[in-house]
Amino acid sequence: MDAELERLEQQLGELITLFEAQKQENRELKTRVGELQAENTRLTGKVEAAIRSVTQVLETLPEQ
Repeated sequence: MDAELERLEQQLGELITLFEAQKQENRELKTRVGELQAENTRLTGKVEAAIRSVTQVLETLPEQ
């Protein structure tokens, strides 16, 4: 009985360790997602600005 309790205690300790590691990984991933979303927004703005610039240039070109 004592051996079984010790085994269960060890397994519970391992489970808690894995759980804490998973929580930390989730926090890191949430941070990374936020960073990537901000970068995506910034790059979208740059693409839209480039499209506007190219459109303005094309509008100034004479038609053939």
